[in-house]
Amino acid sequence: MRASFAAVVATATGIAFAFLLLPLVAIFARVPVGHLFAQLGDDVTRDALVVSLKTSAIAHVSVLLVGTPVAYLLARRHFPGRAAVLTLVELPLVLPPAVAGIALLAAFGRFGLLGRHLHALGIDVGLGTQTAVVLAVAFVESPFYVRGAVAAFEGVDENLLAAARTLGAGPWRVFLRVALPLAAGGLGAASALALARGLGEFGATIIFAGSLQGVTQTLPLAIYSQFDQSFDVALAISALFILVGAGILVSLKLFSALDFSSRSLRGLSAG
Repeated sequence: MRASFAAVVATATGIAFAFLLLPLVAIFARVPVGHLFAQLGDDVTRDALVVSLKTSAIAHVSVLLVGTPVAYLLARRHFPGRAAVLTLVELPLVLPPAVAGIALLAAFGRFGLLGRHLHALGIDVGLGTQTAVVLAVAFVESPFYVRGAVAAFEGVDENLLAAARTLGAGPWRVFLRVALPLAAGGLGAASALALARGLGEFGATIIFAGSLQGVTQTLPLAIYSQFDQSFDVALAISALFILVGAGILVSLKLFSALDFSSRSLRGLSAG
């Protein structure tokens, strides 16, 4: 029985790893290293990389600044309707990207719910603007960060926060000096996952912002546009994107390890 169980587990593990890794290996098998880095000099790749990094950075900073206090409130306060609020926060997670794009268009497009008023003021945030890309990226990545940040703040010992308040620390000091450092590991993980999701956003962006090279065309949109024109270029951009994603995940692991080590050292020094 043990031998058969071990065989089944080993077979399932082999199939799972082969299924997950084979497509990635296939990309790098088709892209020579020299061609991979040569693509950084291509106008399409360079423009898409700049647009992706610029819009993702703006969107991500905005999500962190707004989402962190929201997550802290949802984690530390229990109020009527809290479950409904959490459900609303999580709702974009289950929406198809096309629906997210249509929703953004209906809200912020030139004839949208809010967009028509902005247009009357001379502010356009819809098709063909980088602002639209930022909004699309922020919309799809924010639930990943906020939900992870809520879990991180929920993991903070309430006794420590109460002790800080007892010692005279105000709400801002408790939040900045106690809650944030203690939740840093979870916040970093949520931030990395949200950033990765934002960089990979495709559906909402192409519907709401369009795909204009050097303006709204991000790396995923560049891959799509090159798919019919040059499959080799699409492969090279895909390989670059995989390297970026791997870099984010490695950074996440290192950050989590450093955070764990620093907590361990603080625990030993306290002991």
